[in-house]
Order: sequence, then structure tokens, then C-alpha cells
Amino acid sequence: MIESIIPEIEALERRLRYYSIMGIRDVRLSKESKSYIRDPLFNINDLDELRQYIEGCRRCELHKGRKNIVIGEGSSNAQLVFVGEAPGREEDLEGRPFVGEAGRLLTKIIAAMGLKREDVYICNVIKCRPPRNRDPKRHEMERCVPYLEKQLEIIAPEVICTLGRIALIGLFRRDMKITEVRGKWLKWKDIPVMPTYHPAFLLRNPSSKREVWEDMKQIIRHLGLEGRN
Repeated sequence: MIESIIPEIEALERRLRYYSIMGIRDVRLSKESKSYIRDPLFNINDLDELRQYIEGCRRCELHKGRKNIVIGEGSSNAQLVFVGEAPGREEDLEGRPFVGEAGRLLTKIIAAMGLKREDVYICNVIKCRPPRNRDPKRHEMERCVPYLEKQLEIIAPEVICTLGRIALIGLFRRDMKITEVRGKWLKWKDIPVMPTYHPAFLLRNPSSKREVWEDMKQIIRHLGLEGRN
């Protein structure tokens, strides 16, 4: 959506005016910038079109072991987007995000918020299952994160909820500790982000469900969903 890049355009205009004042007339794009602008992904503004673009992706080695690419599902007009880390075995088989045991817990959390899965959008940082469900490697995330960023740009949600450490690192592209930021509002390109624990972590540590629910209540208040749960 053009509105989402207006701040970047305005910042570029200010920088170019500064260069002009300083007498700099020849400003060149880097090879990386030119490559990005030429990439069809740059001009995609529809989730169906994005899905077609991602299908058959071979940007990293993970494509060799996948059964299905797990792109995401839900409302293209969602107020709330949940971002996980990577597909597991059941997700890889079905081609859908969060359909295993952790996914069923996430569905219950969404219902407790007064919403349905089809009301939100659910996706992962990584679109292909890593071998033996290992953590995604940094270079794999770097290849795949542009897809996530494009999904968020198209949907333009009011809130993003990252689920677990990997989702947090992938979205912000830097090392962060979930234990230090969980339950604290962050921002990604002016969109409020609520980091919380992954449902798989809750299955191993049921006592942390209370903390996650406190995080969800913050989202409920932010979206004005009180009374729906």
C-alpha cells in the first residue's frame, strides 16, 4: 500500500534536498537497491499475487526437504497478525500455519480474545519447514523475511503479535531476548508489536499461560475488543 511507504519517500526527499544544498548532484543507487527495485516482489500489493510469487521459491536450501510452502492464512484486512517462527511437520504436510498441537492452542487463545482464526492473519518468518524442526539459520531468515515484510505491508494490521524468540529476531532483523521484551510494546514501521511466548513453549511450560494472557489482554484493549471475549 502506497500509504505505508510515504514516510520513506518523504525521508528520501529530505535527504536529496540536503545533498542538493551541499552541492552533491550525482546520487547513485547501490547494486542491492537496484536489484530490490527490479524484483517483482517490490510491486506486489495483493496477497493472492504474493502467494503466486512465493510458490516454488528456491531462495534457500530449505526448499529441498519441504512438502509444501506454508505462506499464511486469514483475513487480508486483519487488525491483528500473529507471526510464528517456522512450519512444523503437520504444517508442512497440510501447507497451513499452526495446525499442530501448538496451533490448536493458538486457536483457543484467539477464541478467548473474542475472535476467530479467519478474523486474524497467521504466518511465519520462515515459509518452509527446517529439518527436524531445528531453529532457522540466519541466512535462511534473511532470504525469507522479505516475504513476511510484504505480507505485513499488504495487510497493514493495527497490531503484530510475535510468537517466540525466532519470530522476534526475524521481524526486527537483530538479536533480541524474548524474556526481556515479552509483554512490552515495540514498533515495526510504526505498527505496534506485542512480543509473547510461542504456544509450543506454553505446552512445555503451562505456568507461563498467565503471562501470555496478560499480553493478549493488552492487545484486546489496544484493538478495542473488550466485551467480545
